[in-house]
Amino acid sequence: MKYVGRKLVTMLITLLCISFLVYLAFDIIPGDAALAMLGTDVEPERLEVMREQMGLNKPFLERYALWLSGFVKGDFGTSYKYNMPVRDMILSKLPITITMALISFAIMVVVSLPIGIYTAKHSGKWVDRVLMVVIQIMMSVPHFFMGILITYVFGLVFKLFTPGGFISYETDFGGFMKYLIFPCIAIALPKIAMSVKLLRSSCIEEAKKDYTRTAYSKGNNTNKVLYKHVLRNAMIPIITLWGMTLADMLVGSIVIEQVFNIPGIGRILLTSISYRDYPVVETIIVLIAFVVIAANFCVDIIYQIVDPRISIDEKGRDSL
Repeated sequence: MKYVGRKLVTMLITLLCISFLVYLAFDIIPGDAALAMLGTDVEPERLEVMREQMGLNKPFLERYALWLSGFVKGDFGTSYKYNMPVRDMILSKLPITITMALISFAIMVVVSLPIGIYTAKHSGKWVDRVLMVVIQIMMSVPHFFMGILITYVFGLVFKLFTPGGFISYETDFGGFMKYLIFPCIAIALPKIAMSVKLLRSSCIEEAKKDYTRTAYSKGNNTNKVLYKHVLRNAMIPIITLWGMTLADMLVGSIVIEQVFNIPGIGRILLTSISYRDYPVVETIIVLIAFVVIAANFCVDIIYQIVDPRISIDEKGRDSL
């Protein structure tokens, strides 16, 4: 429990530091949110009144403290452009982006595990070599280009879905999930390639160690050694990759939303940046940072489950 408690405190401190740096960054970058709202031809007196109404004339630390206090309470402020609570804007779109990220992650895990194990078992054979070439190609293709290819092939050629024909989950949940399949595949494919390559190399490396030879000498067959001994240790770097990948998929979802015309967080973020709608941008960035930090926290906990020596090492360092 002490291990989990320390990690939780570290996570909260990190999130606090990130929120401060994000708020500071938007305070020092050139531009005026009030001027962006009123236009460059606005009279100075009216501009000053708007800045006062928006609270931009207050000292930086006071503004940050007020924003942080509201953020902790669930009040993310009011959008400069839309003049509505940021919370309402984001909560209506967040399920779309999160669903895309989770489906993409599930596809990656389900596909990469068996392929990674298969390539490790058949390392050096022609099947392995062909798969490695395909994986190398998939790793080099960015999300947005993969989305364009999938839209053209499966949307325009095979007509398996209608590009731009997004269906809201509030209207038809089944249609919503069906439409998200292809965007999620576009997000998942490069990550599948990375996972397969890392799992393959990790399994091959673990198979060369002494404990593997010892397991074989006791009469265990290949599958038993692989699944009972090798895979457990080989999964440690994979868990690290998956923790980072989940956060990366959330960011990738924002990009893919533009390709498939999906009204998620990405559209709000890009629009808010162009209009200097800082309350919206800051909230989205901090929420993304929270997902990244939470994913790393979960990875640390899973590490302790997979390899209990990690918690022992932590106790050993504490005693020094």
